[in-house]
Amino acid sequence: MIEAVGLTKRYGDKTAVFNLSFQVRPGAVTGFLGPNGSGKSTTMRMILGLDNPTSGQVTIGGYPYRKLPNAPRQVGALLDAKAVHGGRTARNHLLSLAQLSGIPARRVDEVLGVVGLQDVARRRSKGFSLGMGQRLGIAAALLGDPQVLLFDEPVNGLDPEGILWVRNLMKSLAAEGRTVFVSSHLMSEMALTADHLIVIGRGQLLADMSVRDFIAANSAGFARVRTPDTEPQLREKLSAALTEAGGQVLPEQDGALRVTGLPLPRISDIAHDTDVRLWELSPHQASLEEAYMRMTQAAVDYRSTTDQKAGLQQPLPPGMQPPVPVPGQGQPGWYAPPPPQQGGQPFAMPPGAGPYGAPGAYGGPEAPAAAPGAGQPNPYAQPAPQQPAPAASQDRAPAATAAPSAPTASAAPAAPQDAPAPVSDPTQSEDAR
Repeated sequence: MIEAVGLTKRYGDKTAVFNLSFQVRPGAVTGFLGPNGSGKSTTMRMILGLDNPTSGQVTIGGYPYRKLPNAPRQVGALLDAKAVHGGRTARNHLLSLAQLSGIPARRVDEVLGVVGLQDVARRRSKGFSLGMGQRLGIAAALLGDPQVLLFDEPVNGLDPEGILWVRNLMKSLAAEGRTVFVSSHLMSEMALTADHLIVIGRGQLLADMSVRDFIAANSAGFARVRTPDTEPQLREKLSAALTEAGGQVLPEQDGALRVTGLPLPRISDIAHDTDVRLWELSPHQASLEEAYMRMTQAAVDYRSTTDQKAGLQQPLPPGMQPPVPVPGQGQPGWYAPPPPQQGGQPFAMPPGAGPYGAPGAYGGPEAPAAAPGAGQPNPYAQPAPQQPAPAASQDRAPAATAAPSAPTASAAPAAPQDAPAPVSDPTQSEDAR
């Protein structure tokens, strides 16, 4: 178990962590959350004895890290995946750590297989990708088969398969009774991995509770209600009835209603009593990300501003119209509306609007996807000269199909005999050229 009591760390006049107290218990995955600069990395460094606290203390199993006998056999950590000598192979890196801690060499091959790096064990780590470096760091943390594990952004750089593997690894380690402490900014991943949360902001404790309790305490559930779109009067009728019954009703962008203050059975009874048909009645609860944003919004130090593009916007070309602002865009809860549907075909365009003048999403069955701005008149296009159509003959295609859109290979000027033949693929061998 990890226990921090009154933990404080100051760097000059800056206080990174202030009076922080918490416990990380075994048998569960504990997520460590907080905005950038909140003191998460500093706290984890103090746990591992890399930084000395200004005041307070933090212990692992009742002892400070530096007083643990053979600490690498009891605590494994991944704080910086780049903390590797780039000239060493993956196996030699782990082997040097094993020899320092009295771990048998066969354990090195075991953890290389656990993290999936057995095929690149003889490669130097400086050529590893970000995800491979993360796997090597996790292997180093697992090397001593420790009971306490700390991970700082363990899924950074991993592909979806690697993220799923890390998630299952964390859960399996906690199921074995180990203490697993994970710091991450990926709220969606924490919602699937963590059982308990410790949230800090500006170096102080904000929350220490289970994921379920955290979401319930920092969000408000609501019911989503939809009436037939063809009968807007029913929506107004139901909205008035729900408000009269004590509910709070807010319209959403797509025409549905967001209802709070009334349980779903009560909403269904009111709709039945007012003779209003429902197309949708579903419960909704905020995600971990929404609950986290609500709690930490006052503890964020780095906030972005709107790009004003002062003096950089160019005047529109002749004939171009400025884009029409989308109603509600930029407001909380706004999302891009689905594309219009015509004739039962998704993404359908009006007849003649496609790049080939045919209806449909792409103007025809074989036509490529339209580029941005397709269908708009080209302000730089020059009027084509009016010429009489040439007479058709057996050796000549009709005038409607004779005009090529781009020069063909036969129309290009012949290269001199002394000029070297062009090579399109630089990776071809000399024999292939």
